[in-house]
Amino acid sequence: MDIHRLKDAIGRISATMAENRDYLIELDQRNGDGDLGISMSEGYKAIAAWLGETTETDLGKALMKCSGIFNESAPSTLGTITSFFLLAMAKALKGKTSATLAEVAAAMEAGLAVVMEKAKSKPGEKTILDSVHPAVMALSEHVAEGTVDAFRHAAEAAAMGCENTKAMRSVHGRAAYYGEKSIGIVDGGAVVGMLIFRSVSDYLSAATGPDR
Repeated sequence: MDIHRLKDAIGRISATMAENRDYLIELDQRNGDGDLGISMSEGYKAIAAWLGETTETDLGKALMKCSGIFNESAPSTLGTITSFFLLAMAKALKGKTSATLAEVAAAMEAGLAVVMEKAKSKPGEKTILDSVHPAVMALSEHVAEGTVDAFRHAAEAAAMGCENTKAMRSVHGRAAYYGEKSIGIVDGGAVVGMLIFRSVSDYLSAATGPDR
């Protein structure tokens, strides 16, 4: 990964969030405050715009800037969580103008650790972690298969993790007030995680070049 691939991947994620904005709003209105689609579409739009104009090549510095921009553009719980994840990745990739797949996977694992610590949450509690955690683990497990296949496995794991949230009871945030009523409904945050990995996988599958 370099700044150009980061820009293209975030651009694809931004487009996906814009396409699913209304769906995420509707989903969040079932057991949340309904701002999920707005915060995610605005957050990714903002960092995609910045990446499209920056001359920064240091991945760590770029991701650190993205963390701050996202936090300002998506003032929500998931916006804050996303900024934590990006900041942890930034620290792991500090000083690098390019990163191997293994380094990207390790940076994402660092992001997971920080999110779980800051949010006092773990997989199985009907949150974004239920799609992102299995996705990152799958990415790390399949590094040897190459970027395209590894992210395909990650996207598949994210989709399965997202679907599994239907059987879970919400224990965090406003959704927790719905108790048993939250069972049977897919978690909006988990959908966001699934959309992120699906977007990156689709982008990589369509990419061409010797380093594909």
